[in-house]
Amino acid sequence: MKFIVMCVIALTLFSPVSSNAGEALSAFSRLDNAGLIILDSSGRTVLADHADRPLIPASTTKLPTAWMALKHWGEDYRFRTHFYLDEAGTTLWVKGSGDPYLVSEELEIIARKLKQRGLKQIEAIGLDTAIFEQDLLLPGTGATNNPYDAVPSAVAANFNTLNLKKVGGRVRSAEAHTPLTEYGKRLADSLGNGILRVNTGPNPRNAERYFAELLAAFLRKQGVQVGSRIVYGQVPNRPVFYTHVNGKTLGEIVRTMLKYSTNFIANQLILMLVAETSQRPANSAEVQRYMEEALFRRFAWENFSLADGAGLSRGNRLSPQQLTELLQAFRRWKHLLPEIEPGIYAKSGTLNGVSALAGYFVKGSEWRPFAIIMNERVPYRLRNRIARELSRRQSANLAGVFD
Repeated sequence: MKFIVMCVIALTLFSPVSSNAGEALSAFSRLDNAGLIILDSSGRTVLADHADRPLIPASTTKLPTAWMALKHWGEDYRFRTHFYLDEAGTTLWVKGSGDPYLVSEELEIIARKLKQRGLKQIEAIGLDTAIFEQDLLLPGTGATNNPYDAVPSAVAANFNTLNLKKVGGRVRSAEAHTPLTEYGKRLADSLGNGILRVNTGPNPRNAERYFAELLAAFLRKQGVQVGSRIVYGQVPNRPVFYTHVNGKTLGEIVRTMLKYSTNFIANQLILMLVAETSQRPANSAEVQRYMEEALFRRFAWENFSLADGAGLSRGNRLSPQQLTELLQAFRRWKHLLPEIEPGIYAKSGTLNGVSALAGYFVKGSEWRPFAIIMNERVPYRLRNRIARELSRRQSANLAGVFD
């Protein structure tokens, strides 16, 4: 492949990938199924090679997901979860909102607040999970017990993962702050010895049960007597007993998602968007419809496809050019991206045979969008080496283009 360098300002052609090209750029030029683009700080194309080619974007899909969530709710928004008591006062009901950041610290606060509001004894915990369709599974989600394959659920604790320590057949929580529950003990029966972080399994009901068990454990630590029953249904038509406002803002949650590429958070966010805007239980078909319609309305894109919010689906397609157009719209939230190399703030993406990177080259106060997608087997760090070489060349060969 040849690189086509377009200087919009001077209207002349450059050839940065030539006999003087760096090793990483030379390696990229030999690929058959890849694309690359760099914009200047005004959004004009500086360098492009097959930039309009639809490719599997992997986890750079989280950039459109983040943009849609931030555009809808705003960076300072905090997710809420409502709790109810039935008329007899014997069942504590949780209205599942999909909040992706109900970690142990949040559940401890919830238990303390419920106790402060007078909760002393309950026989059961009720779960209203109607915000998502039952047995929901988004395209691309694998069947492994790795945290990155954690399934979405209407109520979720600790990203639907458990951190367990098993030594000589004895199991305990590997997190001092998180109690070991009955579901954790049962899950550990199928695991070997060691410290293992695993997901709650492919059935969302397991994740919901774990949430209820963990909430019950924190309530008991507050001195509340809690029965062992977990029931499902609709919250009672009664006043809200307690509303929990998450301690993390959406911006903080998105920053975590982008830094650690948390698939669970990304899919929860897109499902919550679908449920809130449609007023119907979210499902996988509605996720694809919502994402594609939202992006078409804003960018009038063609030849693209997105079936999940995390980028796990191999059916997803975005071009490097589309990613940089998205990054132009994402500028007001650019500070949420991690600095993956000095002066390079970006989101990576990795699947078997897929390596991608999209973000900004930063020089002074200027942020220059770029995107690299390679749908071939390449060395893991090649995308970073390409980005570093491109960033250096901006300061040298292409300095006149950006000034």
